Amino acid sequence: MTDPSGFLAVDSGGSGLRVVVGIAGRGVLARRESREPVRTGERGIDPGHLMEQLVPMVRASVAEAGVARLGVAVVGAAGLATLGDALRAELPAALGREFGIGRVALAADAVTAYAGALGPRSGAVVAAGTGLIAIGTDLTRWRRADGWGHLLGDCGGGAWIGRAGLEAALRAYDGRPGGSDGLLARADELFGPMPGLPGKLYPRPDRPAVLASFAPQVAACAGTDPVAADILRTAARHMAESAAAVCPTDGTPQVALTGGLLKMGDPLLAPVEEELSKRLPHARRVPAEGDPLHGSVRIATDLATGAPALPSDETMLCVVTRSGGR
Repeated sequence: MTDPSGFLAVDSGGSGLRVVVGIAGRGVLARRESREPVRTGERGIDPGHLMEQLVPMVRASVAEAGVARLGVAVVGAAGLATLGDALRAELPAALGREFGIGRVALAADAVTAYAGALGPRSGAVVAAGTGLIAIGTDLTRWRRADGWGHLLGDCGGGAWIGRAGLEAALRAYDGRPGGSDGLLARADELFGPMPGLPGKLYPRPDRPAVLASFAPQVAACAGTDPVAADILRTAARHMAESAAAVCPTDGTPQVALTGGLLKMGDPLLAPVEEELSKRLPHARRVPAEGDPLHGSVRIATDLATGAPALPSDETMLCVVTRSGGR
């Protein structure tokens, strides 16, 4: 049965928070954005810090939209699958207290990326930004690959490409094989002399973003620099391998790419398409229909009009229903 009240859709990622309020059937009516990422600590994603940012943004959005009340909320959060225990334990009740929301869906950002890109269709999505994760479903269960962070994985993502490019720059600085003078020149321009790079990088809490900031320089060199081109070919292979690990094997599943890394254009996308065609000949490559925030809105609309069309999962996509909302 359709819930006539409004919905809240949230995308919490490495670059901050995006929030929209809308009504099923009328779409998005108001939106807000914060550039401050939600903190993580010993308990994982910090629900208190999320609510600190969320409350004023939601109140302003509800007032702008003219929504009488919020019935459902969908929060898509980076790291939910592995760092979301505190969020799952505390956020639904907090949203109920503040806004009277009775149904809350907590989704990994990979799930909202999938929902935004493909909707309720069988297939696989590679979400490639600073990090990288692949997620697939046959509409009965989820499968994920990578997304292990810049120290343990995220192979082929922006931080991975940037780190590989900086390694090639340092090899050239040292005179070791495998170096790139072109990448060394760009690293000097962006970060200053190479001996100072460790001191600028290692103390930073946003190391993945700093590494990823060098990825566009690798793409810019790829047309004339074989070392840079090889880094992107290897990144493309990693991306395709992750997609193949999660893609359903039956039928004609769809495969889409999403995320900021795609802005690098043909130097990366051309080898990605080649690798995908080799590893997933049975799948159909399609453009992503929308981004993770669009995916949160899709799930919220489904929740307001019935139930999510995508499979539930304890860590990837769970719905909590509470009684006694305002």
